[in-house]
Amino acid sequence: MGLFDFFKKKEDAAPDYDVTNLSIKDLRTGFFIDYDMKSWQIKEEYKYDWGSNNFSSEYKLDSGEEVLFLHIEDRGEFRISMTKSIKIRTLGDDIIDKTIKKERPPKKLELEGIQYHLHTDNAGYFNDVSAGSEEWEELMSWEYYDDEEKYLLSITRWGERDFDAAAGKMIKAFEISNIIPAGS
Repeated sequence: MGLFDFFKKKEDAAPDYDVTNLSIKDLRTGFFIDYDMKSWQIKEEYKYDWGSNNFSSEYKLDSGEEVLFLHIEDRGEFRISMTKSIKIRTLGDDIIDKTIKKERPPKKLELEGIQYHLHTDNAGYFNDVSAGSEEWEELMSWEYYDDEEKYLLSITRWGERDFDAAAGKMIKAFEISNIIPAGS
């Protein structure tokens, strides 16, 4: 350390994104975004490893009035969905028992008048990035879409009898706007 180095202001580490050109691939916990005429704060960030070098990200968004989940998959082009947690029992009182018995949920489901068809089943791993965890948790996920693939429904199995579900719709990247980093 030189004589004048003591008086220099310590600089913060540069972010790993361009603050002048933020996009959905730059999202982090604490960021703010606009979606559907509301401002949302990213409260939590999750990563999924689906194998074969296929990863996706999910963000828990809070508007102060409701909570949504933004899921982003990048396979050359972005597949983006916005979902809301639903009670698994809204898909049928015996859905958990049937899924355990057959080792998969039904091929067709109905929710709020929309018919969904089983599209994919994926085994993978989950990591809660915002918690700073290095551990990955196993999961099994089933995705359903309506005939136009506009609306989706997912069921996730975390253990023997631990299930959750979410429903929502596919969106385009331009529907997410005004991305503001944390602390701005």
